[in-house]
Amino acid sequence: FLNEHFVSIKVDREERPDVDQIYMTFVQAMSGQGGWPLNIFLTPELKPFYGGTYFPPDGRYGRPSLTQVLQNISQLWETRHGDVLNSAADLHQRLESHTGREATNLLVLTAEVLRNAARQFKDEYDPKNGGFSGAPKFPRPSEPSFLLRYGARFKDEESVRMVLHTCERMAAGGMYDQIGGGFHRYSVDAEWLVPHFEKMLYDNAQLVNLYLDAFLVSGRKEFADVARDILRYVMRDMTHPEGGFYSAEDADSEGKEGKFYCWTREELSKLLTPDEFKVAVRYFGVTEKGNFVDHSDPNPLPHQNVLSIVKPLPLLHSPEKPLTRPSGTLSPSDGEREGVRGSHENLSKDSAVLTSAKTKMFEARSKRVRPHLDDKVLSSWNGLMLGALTRAYAVLGDESYRAAAEKNLAFIQAKLWQPPQGSAALSAASGASRRDARATLFHRWRDGERDSVQLLDAYAFLLAGVMDLYEATLDPKRLEFAVALADTMLAKFYDQENGGFWQAVPDSPDLILRVKEDYDGAEPSGNSVAILALLKLGAITDRKDFKVAAEKSLRLFANKLHELPQAVPYLLMGLDYWLEEPKRAVIVGDPNATDTRALIHVAHSVYQPNKVVLGNTGPVEPFAKTLPTVDAPVVFLCTGTACQPPTKDVAKIKEMLKK
Repeated sequence: FLNEHFVSIKVDREERPDVDQIYMTFVQAMSGQGGWPLNIFLTPELKPFYGGTYFPPDGRYGRPSLTQVLQNISQLWETRHGDVLNSAADLHQRLESHTGREATNLLVLTAEVLRNAARQFKDEYDPKNGGFSGAPKFPRPSEPSFLLRYGARFKDEESVRMVLHTCERMAAGGMYDQIGGGFHRYSVDAEWLVPHFEKMLYDNAQLVNLYLDAFLVSGRKEFADVARDILRYVMRDMTHPEGGFYSAEDADSEGKEGKFYCWTREELSKLLTPDEFKVAVRYFGVTEKGNFVDHSDPNPLPHQNVLSIVKPLPLLHSPEKPLTRPSGTLSPSDGEREGVRGSHENLSKDSAVLTSAKTKMFEARSKRVRPHLDDKVLSSWNGLMLGALTRAYAVLGDESYRAAAEKNLAFIQAKLWQPPQGSAALSAASGASRRDARATLFHRWRDGERDSVQLLDAYAFLLAGVMDLYEATLDPKRLEFAVALADTMLAKFYDQENGGFWQAVPDSPDLILRVKEDYDGAEPSGNSVAILALLKLGAITDRKDFKVAAEKSLRLFANKLHELPQAVPYLLMGLDYWLEEPKRAVIVGDPNATDTRALIHVAHSVYQPNKVVLGNTGPVEPFAKTLPTVDAPVVFLCTGTACQPPTKDVAKIKEMLKK
């Protein structure tokens, strides 16, 4: 019936988030709610006239079946064709009149906006399991990232505790792949135990940054270990030989959700030695019955266990009793530290036995049929992972992360970036005319082919990642490319009249209107990322146009920041950055020299999100170039034009950054 009466079009919303956003806006305006799968009925001019989310095979709970909807729409099209066209035209006109013009008054943006947002997040906090929602539970890294920044700004220990507890619980649950590293997409329960097993590049990139921040704030090595494990997974399983990062891994293999990741107790008893088996089943809480049944499967696999940390190693030999936290944590709480625990000798032995068991489990699992790999390379998500790798290099000092980041950027520049052609295409660093829209960053690459789509997310996310790479290396070429990206992004997407950034370029032939996305969901919005990136780039280069565009865009979304702050946690981080002039760590010295690299790592070893790290060459602010050069590399800590005396003293640099 569908093919007989309709032209069916399936849209991959990962490849075309711009198309998805337009029609999601329509459904939300029509019904007050949205979600996926998204089903839209369009006129031949692509204007929507009816839509909804999930239509079941059979009508239930007052919801019509898909067949009923199709029959009704077909009849309506045949009998009231003119009314349908008029309705679609009217809806399109109303949507177009409201798009991109959010600000209706001059609301003042102050620190009180941050306080109000923090109160709302705290009200939603789950004190038992961590996180800021009930089931299903998505990591949504921009939420805890904002609260961590808030805690740092206002010395709010409660916010910091909430974030660290959330990080601890997520990494102890089944949503985290305890054997192979990396996070699954979300948890179906409130305890982070049973996941939807799909793995997304964008989740894991953002979570690397979150766990690095948690490590910097707390000094707890286990948070850094989670970041390392995520990157080990991405570099092993999600990387193209030439350096690009793949998009996702499916949830199922051989038609069974979670089959690749789950274990039965019997499997482990055959695979492991008696000592390994004893430690592993207690640590991971493996039972004969199992803890996972796929109820959507008419023939689910029996006795399946999703692995989570039920008995942390310090408590492995404590009496059998329920833990206060259903899936355990990375380390015992203060109360549990007072209970029975194994001796140091037992801990050391158990740790070695557990490592051996996990190695065998990883090797055995590697022989299973893997979930399908979505091997398209998206420039937006690659920008997120570029930034994650770069920050891991800056914080942890692992040269392999820098190598992977630079290889990734080379891949993007070769496969997805098309610089402007001709003699007029001069670099921004040389003082050429700015806002050149002839350069192009394409959105998708796969098997040697790239699409022709251009999206704000691609430019904004890659800009943020390239700036991270510059701040970690002080390579002037990286800053030059960041400036070129920013200029091109402003030329193609920025709304000069009202502020904010359109999701698509103006000449997109298959879009009925342009929208400005501001919702920070599983991925942050392109507007939020662009605003923060431009604020940072403006601080590094002293380019007034970058600062003005960011500020005007912040003001466009002032209503959202005031009224619905929980919808825009990443944008709140941009506001936090804008509210006071950032600290500038100007490092004078050869970026490739060992001593200079050591100072760069010191500058990144303190949790101070409202700072920039820059050198004194390339398109940096003029003031940085006036700082005196000395025999050995030094750091100038500056605010405005006031700088502390240069130093290479590690303790002093850290102390000044913390202030």
